[in-house]
Amino acid sequence: MTETLDVSPYIKPEADGTSGMDVAVEGITCGACIGRIEHAVKSLPGVTEARVNYSNRRLHVAWSDALDEPARIFEALRANGYRGHPFVPLRAEEEEAAETRRLTRCLAVAGFAAMNVMLLSVSVWSGNVTDITPETRDFFHWASALIALPAGAYAGQPFFTSAWVALRAGTLNMNVPISLGVILALGMSVVETANHAEHAYFDSALMLLFFLLVGRALEHAMRRKTRATAGNLAALRADTAHRFNGDELVSVLAGALKAGDRILVKPGERVPADGEVINGVSEIDDSLITGETARRAIKAGAKVYAGSLNFTGTLTLRVTAAGGNSLLDEIEKLLEKAASAKSRTRRLADKAARVYAPVVHVTAALTFLGWWLYGLSLHDSIIIAIAVLIITCPCALALAIPAVQVVASGTLFRRGIILNAGDAIERLAEADTIVFDKTGTLTLPEPRVVNAAEVDAALLQAASRLAQSSRHPLAMALAKEAASTTPFDGAVEEPGQGVRANVDGAEMRLGSAAFCNVPATVRGEGMSHIYFRHGDRAAAFSIAQSLRPDAIETVQALRDLGFDLHILSGDRSEAVAPVAQALGIPQWQGGVNPAQKIAFIEMLKQRGRRVLMVGDGLNDAPSLAAAHVSLSPISAADVTQAQADAVFLGERLAGVRDAVTISRRARRLMVENLWLAVIYNLIAVPIAIAGLVTPLIAAAAMSGSSLLVTLNALRANVKDTNAEAATNSAHSRAGGNPASGSPLARGRTEMAGLPAETSAT
Repeated sequence: MTETLDVSPYIKPEADGTSGMDVAVEGITCGACIGRIEHAVKSLPGVTEARVNYSNRRLHVAWSDALDEPARIFEALRANGYRGHPFVPLRAEEEEAAETRRLTRCLAVAGFAAMNVMLLSVSVWSGNVTDITPETRDFFHWASALIALPAGAYAGQPFFTSAWVALRAGTLNMNVPISLGVILALGMSVVETANHAEHAYFDSALMLLFFLLVGRALEHAMRRKTRATAGNLAALRADTAHRFNGDELVSVLAGALKAGDRILVKPGERVPADGEVINGVSEIDDSLITGETARRAIKAGAKVYAGSLNFTGTLTLRVTAAGGNSLLDEIEKLLEKAASAKSRTRRLADKAARVYAPVVHVTAALTFLGWWLYGLSLHDSIIIAIAVLIITCPCALALAIPAVQVVASGTLFRRGIILNAGDAIERLAEADTIVFDKTGTLTLPEPRVVNAAEVDAALLQAASRLAQSSRHPLAMALAKEAASTTPFDGAVEEPGQGVRANVDGAEMRLGSAAFCNVPATVRGEGMSHIYFRHGDRAAAFSIAQSLRPDAIETVQALRDLGFDLHILSGDRSEAVAPVAQALGIPQWQGGVNPAQKIAFIEMLKQRGRRVLMVGDGLNDAPSLAAAHVSLSPISAADVTQAQADAVFLGERLAGVRDAVTISRRARRLMVENLWLAVIYNLIAVPIAIAGLVTPLIAAAAMSGSSLLVTLNALRANVKDTNAEAATNSAHSRAGGNPASGSPLARGRTEMAGLPAETSAT
């Protein structure tokens, strides 16, 4: 009876209606493994996507109904020399820790054994060679063999095991030439010792293993460090939630929550799901979403997101998204997709690495035959072939692009930018023209009271409290200014007019100027106005979408980087003009529909421009797809985010600047790494074929090239202190408050066309 693997608990629905699953894969050792795995799984009928994340050794598979048995995925992996199992986070962490311990033990054994063997070699050759008897030399050689053979067998396990699995599957990977080089060096040394030869190469084999293990340990540590940033998302999750079942409070797993549930979040707890505050006042830390480190004051009606930390008060929430659909889940999915997707340069490097592996063996074999036919001894021909086998290993080529991509993706994530396409880094680096949408992109997505600081505080609080009884968009914007979450009793809303209530023996009204019986004296381009009257006191509130807090500084920085800037907006021209003027962008158009946006982008492309489109609205999705590369804020519509090549978090526009500067740096490093790998081979391979290097020198050269490209990739993680200082300076000036009296806030007020006098009437 055949036993099949039931993977149904690990299968999740994909957004396009297919099924998907994450698979942890054992045996991935280099970039060449990625293409082999993806090709093997994609060849299964019904598989629509197979994407390997080199950073965490995880395979994401999506399939249609044509794949009748998902367990065939694991059979395909086994047939190609890999072992897979459904990804379970805890198990993955345990395996990661076990791999770290194994590499550390192997490295320690290789280093200890190499030092002792080299010490024996020094003891043999420290005096005059003619003074050493053959018996003494043989004794030291056998003593070296006694140390090197078991140490090599143990320390070489990471390479031998992978090579054997690949050979059994009828394929080659980069561990095959490494294993052959080590085994041949050790075997040749034993033969030499048995024949009483003067030279043995036990130290070369051990040093090769030591250098390779150092490189692999550094690569492993780099991947773990980069993944730790994304892995911190898991720590933001609340394991349990307090859910209301009627009037009873029940503790449930956070994964069991669904939209519509009422939950309680106590001070000091993390929010378990996206939701809207029903009752309570508190302060939360939602820096993951907004990018702001300062706590945000919230009250009834405020939106909160999974992972936010509640500080001061108890909150009652209505769940709006849970079960894998929260914003935190979406960020994780985007990050996972970005880490596993491939750029054009990386695909080229992967193809080169796959072709390069068999070329290594052919080159070594031809070198052996050439020298042997030339008349060199069998011993010397084999030694030269071993050196060629070692020095031509394509580790540096395979690491050149993935190493940069892993580090750059982590750096972008720490700056609040999540990639949504494998080649986004390259296309962002190529962009020379930026086209901005206005509403929700250059401005904040939600309207705000822009003259709140100019209105009497008592009138502001009274009006904003009354506004809580209305669902009108202008009233909802005003309601955010309220310090109290309790609306006035007996408030009545009159559709199309406003809302009224009797307070302290006098009628209070909020709405149109006619409804409040006050003169409509306030003017301002791109703004809407709402009026308030309580007894004989009145006020007028100007409401508009404010510029993002750092928009002016960011636009100037982009201009300094040489970008040609444009604004294309579907909004009225009179609303776009003041925004363009405040930002200093003379090239703008208002009243533009989606087709006209696409036509404009195509016109720029015909002129040879590479356009970066930044937009958030549903109507921006077509133009995002038409552009060379695209960005959208996290507040954008789902369809828009799906079309964007990257998404930036928070209220700040600095994500656009960071995306292009980090991508430009990363692309330079990718090119540098490829050239380093090519130059290394152009120099090292002819020297090795000429017989001018020993296996020990070959080991050091090959490992050194791998370390060089890895260390060069880490330069993508260097902080841009000047950019950060500019951002922090802008933030300190803005104070994070769009209604503050800061210079930036005053710039926004002037942009909106507010009069200099107070708005109170």
